[in-house]
Amino acid sequence: MTVSLLSGIMGTQPRLRRRITGAVLTLSLALPFAAFGQTPADPMAATLLPRYRLITQSFLALAEAMPADKYTFKPSSGEFKDVRSFGEQVKHVACGNFGFFNEIEKKTPPSHCETGGPSSAKTKAEIVAYLREAFAYGERLVDATTAANALDPAGGPYGGQSTRLGLITLAIWHASDHYGQLVIYSRMNGIVPPASRPAPPR
Repeated sequence: MTVSLLSGIMGTQPRLRRRITGAVLTLSLALPFAAFGQTPADPMAATLLPRYRLITQSFLALAEAMPADKYTFKPSSGEFKDVRSFGEQVKHVACGNFGFFNEIEKKTPPSHCETGGPSSAKTKAEIVAYLREAFAYGERLVDATTAANALDPAGGPYGGQSTRLGLITLAIWHASDHYGQLVIYSRMNGIVPPASRPAPPR
């Protein structure tokens, strides 16, 4: 299409030809985005999303890798009194994600995330589904973050008084902190976290 348009322009006046050529090239560059319903990401979102997606992928892969019968596991040797089980840790992170991002949207966050919150999820499948929903919810808000709204006031019982950007970075840190703990849990059960496994040979 672009080639035929350009060839039809060649007989026009030089100044008009330059203007039309420029317009056609601009249109051709925009078409890939229009065709797929995409727009270039805001630089703020483009900076935050890779970090958010990295912990999302690592955490979900680890949650999936742990067998269902190990979701009740908690270390017993060493100083691990009153720690959460593997499943409780995963559920806590999911609830925390909803809490942080609810506070960005000025919504009431779920209560008692320290003990898993109001979700009824109990089995591995239910907890992982809850975790996926929580990470997906957060990604939508990270993707909608711009330089204009990043410092909008946000906060509540989980994030304290902060900003949209502050709560997003807190959510990334919080999931990363618990991911580190669950790496220990998984290795104690002979499971190498998927993110730490060597890449398959090509």
